[in-house]
Amino acid sequence: MRALIVDDSRTMRRIVRRIVEGCGFEAVEAGDGQAALDAIGAMDRPPDLALVDWNMPVMDGLEFVSRARAQPALRAMTIVMVTTESEQSQIVRALAAGAHEYVIKPFTADSMIDKLALLGLVPNGASL
Repeated sequence: MRALIVDDSRTMRRIVRRIVEGCGFEAVEAGDGQAALDAIGAMDRPPDLALVDWNMPVMDGLEFVSRARAQPALRAMTIVMVTTESEQSQIVRALAAGAHEYVIKPFTADSMIDKLALLGLVPNGASL
């Protein structure tokens, strides 16, 4: 399975990459929403999972979610927002736009793995 990590922070992409690769995903990175859409367009098949930050330059995570959901080929992609935005209204907006789950930074590897297990993407009890 393939995961797309979308975050403008190289450090955060590295942290998330380590977690998802530890769960058996092949990881691809993008620094903003537009770069992520461009990367998806260059792939032979869409990623199974996108882990998306909200606050990024060029195209933010909410816009990425909306644009991805507008493309029939990307509707099956599981999207998890991974962001510092923790207000209930922001969570509702992201889920309404088409995100499946929401992880608030800072997070632990175990909490991320638990979310992926909840979504059926890793076995329950998986750990690094």
